[in-house]
Amino acid sequence: LFSHSSVFHRFIAKPCALGLKVQANGPQKAQPNAILEKVFTAITKHPDEKRLEGLSKQLDWDVRSIQRWFRQRRNQEKPSTLRKFCESMWRFTFYLYIFTYGVRFLKKTPWLWNTRQCWNGYPYQPLMPDLHYYYIVELSFYWSLMFSQFIDVKRKDFGIMFTHHIVTVTLITFSYVTNLTRVGTLVLCLHDSADIVLEAAKMANYCKCQKLSDLLFLTFAIVFIVSRLGIYPLWILNTTLFELYEALGNFPALWVFNVLLIILQILHCFWSYLIIKAAYKAISKGKVAKDSRSDVESSSDEEETVPRSKTPHSTITTNGTSGANGTNGYLTGGTCSEEH
Repeated sequence: LFSHSSVFHRFIAKPCALGLKVQANGPQKAQPNAILEKVFTAITKHPDEKRLEGLSKQLDWDVRSIQRWFRQRRNQEKPSTLRKFCESMWRFTFYLYIFTYGVRFLKKTPWLWNTRQCWNGYPYQPLMPDLHYYYIVELSFYWSLMFSQFIDVKRKDFGIMFTHHIVTVTLITFSYVTNLTRVGTLVLCLHDSADIVLEAAKMANYCKCQKLSDLLFLTFAIVFIVSRLGIYPLWILNTTLFELYEALGNFPALWVFNVLLIILQILHCFWSYLIIKAAYKAISKGKVAKDSRSDVESSSDEEETVPRSKTPHSTITTNGTSGANGTNGYLTGGTCSEEH
């Protein structure tokens, strides 16, 4: 899927983004400064208070200006809005395709409306070609998501997302090996439904269609909560915890499978809490709150556009950087929540 993603980004997503006038430039670049650059690359990207004081004396800048430089320098390595739009469009296209495929496949199966059929004849259930394709494509996609986390910008919920990908890949693999694929298809299709709306909301946000983005995000919040906190436990966990035990009795794979599904439900509860918070802010303030996982840092002193020298009228220059010349303001995070 990596090669498909690259081709999609180059020949489909990027032309669409440019046509929609999505900004191609990234965050504002930090002003060149040899001393600060050396500290950033060789020592630390997040200097402590003691080091900030030392740099302040060395450069004749105040501490807030140096903090702002480091924030800007960190943001400088983050992806542009164009790149984020392309990534969201790729995921939107995949989720839309695989969800449509899953619905068409499940419509022909007896276990869509009667979950007890998931265990009829188990474990001697034939592996249909359509089901095999569905599983392989989903597994490939989640493997790609797990590896791309180390390539893409590291977000604040990296640990939670990495845990989610590990659990998902393990669940798909385990259910395939133990032939628990019927209920597996229900889990996959259910989870893909909300992801489509989320990626659409992100794209609308990157295109600066704020009202559309807010509407899609609120739609996503409803779909996510209904599917993950309502349908998932009442439909999926009910059949794996109770109907499976009634039909087949106790066996080791049952407990392993259910533990993984319950871990997934715990993650659903955590994300639902964050989504409800964002949705509440969207309703109360009239717009979706900033993404708490934003990959671009911000601060309360964004209106200041130049580093303030501790000696206001100083004309001293250090390494070609004058105390009177400084960095421009830096970009703030997106407005669309990306808690998925």
